[in-house]
Amino acid sequence: MPQLSDLENVEVVSGEIAVAATATPRNATISCIIPCYNEQETIADVLKSLLSQTRLPDVIHVIINNTDDDTPEIARGFEGRHTRTVKGEEFVTHVHVHDMGANPDKKVGALNYGYFLSRGFDYILGVDGDTTLARDAVERLELEMTDDPRIGGLSAIYSIDKSRYKGLMARFLIAGQRAQFAAFNMDNLLRGRNMAVLGGQCSLFSIRALETVMVRHHQQAPWVRDSEVEDSKLSLQIKDAGYSTKISATARAYVGPMTNLRALHGQQVKWNFGAIDLFWPGTRGDNQGQPLHPNLRLRWYENISMLFNIASRLGFLLLLVAALSIHAFVFNPIWLIPPAVAALLNLRLALAMKDKSASDILYAALVLPAELYMWIRMGHFVSAWTQFLAKTDKDNWAAQANAEKGKGSAYVMPLVVLLAILGGAIYAWSQQSVGVQSAILSLGWPILYIATIAQTVFMLRKLFRRHRAFTV
Repeated sequence: MPQLSDLENVEVVSGEIAVAATATPRNATISCIIPCYNEQETIADVLKSLLSQTRLPDVIHVIINNTDDDTPEIARGFEGRHTRTVKGEEFVTHVHVHDMGANPDKKVGALNYGYFLSRGFDYILGVDGDTTLARDAVERLELEMTDDPRIGGLSAIYSIDKSRYKGLMARFLIAGQRAQFAAFNMDNLLRGRNMAVLGGQCSLFSIRALETVMVRHHQQAPWVRDSEVEDSKLSLQIKDAGYSTKISATARAYVGPMTNLRALHGQQVKWNFGAIDLFWPGTRGDNQGQPLHPNLRLRWYENISMLFNIASRLGFLLLLVAALSIHAFVFNPIWLIPPAVAALLNLRLALAMKDKSASDILYAALVLPAELYMWIRMGHFVSAWTQFLAKTDKDNWAAQANAEKGKGSAYVMPLVVLLAILGGAIYAWSQQSVGVQSAILSLGWPILYIATIAQTVFMLRKLFRRHRAFTV
């Protein structure tokens, strides 16, 4: 079984890999690494998308870890030399398959193993085992990186190819994830294309930037294993090392979606918990948190925005039930303004998608699907913060893997908590006198008005900002 220690003293990759690196007349060389964990359903499509690029990577390493399905056998069907001629230029690449067996460092261990295999190249292209690339993605990423040596890492624009998935629940969740990706991508594109997270799904890294990170932070490898979000942590370190982290203006990749609530919960809680861990002071062994780091500003905005979403929605629901119970609710059309603005904002974002379809437009225009998905996201947010504040020792990597296998019931806990809150609130409300109930309503509604007005102003600001011809 290959180990990282076997590669730590290798200065330049030799043999067939070196041949692949020099077979192209281009100045820059790219090593593609694909960490794989039980990707038998998708690895063939990933490799086909890479081998059909207008600019082939100079070498492709499929790095399999902890896998007990047919991923190794399927990947080995692509091993060997591949050539492709595009506009008269011949590209040559070699596909290598490495099965690490049991690997305690999981994806991080596979990424670092790929780094040691890639020393001697100019760039590392990290691609997840369920991510397919647009036909010209590698070419576009390379052109942007070589054009600006200040860039240490460059992420593709992420979306989800919805054509492969059937079923009402899967289509609903995919529409929500597509909108979530689109909003995240647009926010980064409009912030000078400064990317908060160089996602592992498809990002191009400068070897020189990775080496600088290792020296600066006294690390043996670029990716660290003590973070729930190894890609976010590395993005912060690249920025600290004086390089920029960017999102491509045009290169696109299509990631694997979560098609059921259990799997989505596992993924989103891991992402949210990892982000909290990065910016909360005093929780990490290697630093004291970096709450004011430039790459974390968007994370802070996301957390504050989600807090407002929870407070306003839960507040409205409780006040509405309370008012109806004493026949004190009077409908005011002004309450239609916030959902109308939210629908317009979602619709504008849907129209900015490069591969938009009727389902994306309907998801935004009908209001209810987007609202339901927001409640699901709020559950993920609360679960992550609860886990963090409770200081529970939980392996979120394993939790996500089990969720994707159909195991675990943590995804129902947010609903249980919501029902408990509503039940407790209704009981406490019923124990109050009419005078106390009236006082609560007279205080609660104005507070909700103010919070909702603030949210609506922020939504209007995003609604009217220029997209500067960017598409997500």
